[in-house]
Amino acid sequence: MNIILLSGGSGKRLWPLSNEIRSKQFIRMFQNAEGELESMVQRVYRQIVTVDPEARITIATSKKQASAIKNQLNDKVKICVEPDRRDTFPAICLAAAYLHDVLGCGIQEPVVVCPVEPYVDNDYFVALQELSELAADGSAALSLLGMEPTYPSEKYGYIIPRDKDRFSRVEAFKEKPDMQTAEEYIARGALWNGGVFAFRMEYLLNKSVELLGTCDYQVLFDGYEKLSKISFDYAVAEKETDIKVLRFSGGWMDIGTWITFAEAMEAADIGRVIRNDTCENTHVVNELNIPVICMGCKDMIISASSDGILVSEKEQSSYIKPYVDQIEQQVMYAEKSWGSFTVLDVQKDSMTIKIVLLPGNKLHYHSHAMRDEVWTVMSGRGQAIVDGVVRPVGPGDVVSMPAGTKHTIIAESELKVIEVQLGDDITVDDKVKYKRREV
Repeated sequence: MNIILLSGGSGKRLWPLSNEIRSKQFIRMFQNAEGELESMVQRVYRQIVTVDPEARITIATSKKQASAIKNQLNDKVKICVEPDRRDTFPAICLAAAYLHDVLGCGIQEPVVVCPVEPYVDNDYFVALQELSELAADGSAALSLLGMEPTYPSEKYGYIIPRDKDRFSRVEAFKEKPDMQTAEEYIARGALWNGGVFAFRMEYLLNKSVELLGTCDYQVLFDGYEKLSKISFDYAVAEKETDIKVLRFSGGWMDIGTWITFAEAMEAADIGRVIRNDTCENTHVVNELNIPVICMGCKDMIISASSDGILVSEKEQSSYIKPYVDQIEQQVMYAEKSWGSFTVLDVQKDSMTIKIVLLPGNKLHYHSHAMRDEVWTVMSGRGQAIVDGVVRPVGPGDVVSMPAGTKHTIIAESELKVIEVQLGDDITVDDKVKYKRREV
């Protein structure tokens, strides 16, 4: 099975756990068989390879999210990076061209596209296998997976099938309705549109040529920011006449709000949480290394991270986005391909950061024009390189880098470092990267 997972989102509805770099799919909230916490993207990957060990998985995502994917999945998946956000149709065309031109996927091979963050059981991915087989046999140009609705919802679009067969022709698509209209749709046998579809590679490449002028990966990539923003549903699905939908009656949840996030939590608390016995229907997520005490909390969401603290009645948490929009703050925590960083303190002329480098990884060889930096190694072993001079480093070692100095650090084991930045103008833009010819 060739599968494209769409990974996007700004991460504002699950603040303070998510931000513009760390979207909801990277939050570690599920327990795996070993009792360790894993994220949505890790869980979905594990489920796919459990159902189909030979599945070829490609994640279409933005440059900002690519590092987090590499951090959590290493080299287990391929990543198709979008140079800009242009909605789902350009993203899928770019990913399909990547599969064809870079990975050698044949034009008659089936491709399945779905979001990266569904909260589902393995039977969902068994259904994706079936959808892939339906696309391969050519019984329809485009095949969809429709979710059997469990209640009238205003949050989802609807697919209206022509009959109640398990695999049937599509009569119409409907936008997100009001509650009364949703009830009418369900009475007609409508299915939730979960954004899952399959096609032969040739079909999508032809659509790319028709609507974008090319299906060449490099041409699409180089001119990506000039492509029109358009969704796959509007550009393709709603206009296609040769289209069928496969009914899926298993469990399916879109974790897009704190309410659905709490429903999917396997325990009421994550992190250091103390509560008394008067708390009811309250979920707490604490990523800080300090305790959170809850007393008499009813129907609440409480979350603490490096980016902030949320205390909300559950229903009110659905309206968080405009308040997060008012916050102007740099990202305080992010997972990168090489490890992670946490901002510990920000002052007018200094910033203190905790850096965790994974074994075998390193920072870019770089310099800063406007600030000095000092590294203090907390734990682990590695090598620091300053202006081409290599020195081993371990716990307690201090490395100073005046402004203009080229520097990097390489981890031999997991390396934890406190970085202090000193200067009157500390910005993320003050960075020049170099090829490490001196290393």
